[in-house]
Amino acid sequence: MIRLLIVDDSALMRRLLGEVFKAEGDFEVAFARDGAEALEALSAFRPDVVTLDIQMPRMDGLACLDRIMLEQPCPVVMLSSLTEAGAAETLKALELGAVDFIPKPRGAVSLAMDELAPRLVEKVRAAAGARLRRSLRLVERVRLRAGLPPAVTREPPPRPVPPRILPASGPAERVVLVGCSTGGPPALDRLLGPLPADFPWPILVAQHMPAAFTGPLARRLDKLCALDVMEVTRPVPIRPGQVYVGRGDADIILGRRTGGLVAMAAPALPEHRWHPSVDRMVSSAMQHLPAECLVGVLMTGMGDDGAAAMARLRAEGGRTIAEAEETAVVWGMPGELVRAGGAEAVLPLEAIAGMLMGWAA
Repeated sequence: MIRLLIVDDSALMRRLLGEVFKAEGDFEVAFARDGAEALEALSAFRPDVVTLDIQMPRMDGLACLDRIMLEQPCPVVMLSSLTEAGAAETLKALELGAVDFIPKPRGAVSLAMDELAPRLVEKVRAAAGARLRRSLRLVERVRLRAGLPPAVTREPPPRPVPPRILPASGPAERVVLVGCSTGGPPALDRLLGPLPADFPWPILVAQHMPAAFTGPLARRLDKLCALDVMEVTRPVPIRPGQVYVGRGDADIILGRRTGGLVAMAAPALPEHRWHPSVDRMVSSAMQHLPAECLVGVLMTGMGDDGAAAMARLRAEGGRTIAEAEETAVVWGMPGELVRAGGAEAVLPLEAIAGMLMGWAA
């Protein structure tokens, strides 16, 4: 049985969510009305996974998540509103240690729940088996358990300037294709952060997210790394040292126009389950560039999106990297690439940027 704690101040949401999971037959469900009750239930119920609303009285979801991650870390899935403010709060929650998030239904909640339920169950099941990063906020946890006061928060030091990359000889057009899902936003921080501003290849990113979230994600990444990061909402020429994040609920594809290669937002196709689709992004790139000019990176995420296309890319002479199981929050997508024999390298997350810089040089 999977022990699930549902935390929501809405009695209707607690009832509807409880019905969804109890109907599965392998969930033991407990409830809390706010963050304060949730913290009390952690020790008594000892859940395998928590669903946590953000907007609640007494103690909101972010404050509760912060305490959970410091006092009794366990996988948490946030319930987030599909708004700009909701997106910012959700990205903050992922930074604090939440595994994943689920957009809350709009309008008539009881009617929308039938459509939401299958994906909700899938995400919570994946989160229950997710791997929490041991180093996440380790210093804060040690100080708390030792009875020491929290460390004084200081402005982070300037990011060290990565070594300059001298472009390799060979074809001028090369592109890196990155796919991720569950656990992806923090993984993108750690992938893009070490790359220098003069990294010689454009990077396209397909991160499974709703449309309301990918713009804030791109702006956040732009502040955190030396590369220029933008959300793709219209056709834009791709340039070295630029990162192009696919718009949520659509697909990011590579095309060619008179001036050269462009990244474009394309309407989502029903044959692809997750969007932006990693498989479609990679397949579109292979239509316009030879495989040897492409590098595929498949990181944490449930399911198998991207595995088939990147395995084909590798078979045709492209280079591919799968995130190693020990660092992936959910080793679904990269694991499927490895099982398909399509990963040239299987690397922990911290080593992927170094491999890209080595190949680029």
